[in-house]
Amino acid sequence: MSSRAETEYRYEKLTWPEINDAVDLGKVCIIPVGAVEQHGPHLPLDVDLVCPGGVAHGAGQEMTDKILVLPTIPYGYTGHVMDFPGTINTHYETFIRQVLDVTKSLAYHGFKKIILLNGHGSNMPNLDLAARRTNLETDAECVLAAWWQLLTVDPEFIPSWRESKFPGGCAHAGELETSMYLYLDGDNVRKDLIKSGVISFNEEESPFNWVDVFSAGPATLVSWTSSYSDTGVLGEAELATAEKGERVYREAVKQLCAFVNYFGPRPKDQRGRHQRHAPTMPLPWGQRPIED
Repeated sequence: MSSRAETEYRYEKLTWPEINDAVDLGKVCIIPVGAVEQHGPHLPLDVDLVCPGGVAHGAGQEMTDKILVLPTIPYGYTGHVMDFPGTINTHYETFIRQVLDVTKSLAYHGFKKIILLNGHGSNMPNLDLAARRTNLETDAECVLAAWWQLLTVDPEFIPSWRESKFPGGCAHAGELETSMYLYLDGDNVRKDLIKSGVISFNEEESPFNWVDVFSAGPATLVSWTSSYSDTGVLGEAELATAEKGERVYREAVKQLCAFVNYFGPRPKDQRGRHQRHAPTMPLPWGQRPIED
């Protein structure tokens, strides 16, 4: 008798016996992680939920036998955006602990391959630490990727659609995010309010201090969003189209599926202990001992 775990990619739709089946199938768990924060006058507060969640579910639909998509973690690290109403901030320690609670729960139940699929730029340092700690404190392997980073795998893809200036045209609520949202949930875009915005320090044209969603200067100042934008729009939103959004969505889904095909069956790298004498005490940071 077949199990629903073979055809259901939504984690929360399985029963506990079916979770056991999913573990036996070696499914890769994808955890979309986002934020509730301002995205200018034209985009709703849930951009950073809709985009990674959309990509994760798209991949799950393509690979129901290999992927489990967890419910999106909705609240991220957004303290620098609190000058704009609607933004919900989570303390960075609370945020890291919450993500770790999820990854450790998955590892405890037997899932050994986990992807954190991020949708909010300022989550990245915190999620990097959560992924690293998962790898050191459990026997699972955890990888972090932002959904927009998947667009860089094929070096010819971004130049094939991007019209906005670099750097800055695709930063926050600009050409990229507005296009993606127009495709995924266009009815909720305030189309009459779409207006491009600038990042004030980008206008200085410093070789050190600049930002774009795909890159940043070697010494970029990250501070209050309201200190470099009056509207919260960082980029050329007026260049966005639903057609671009569809292309971006399909590319991100394709590359996420390709990564799952690589990551899922990949053997775990094996540690080696190099102390001359075996340590006489356990690792003191909650990290797993080496397996003899």
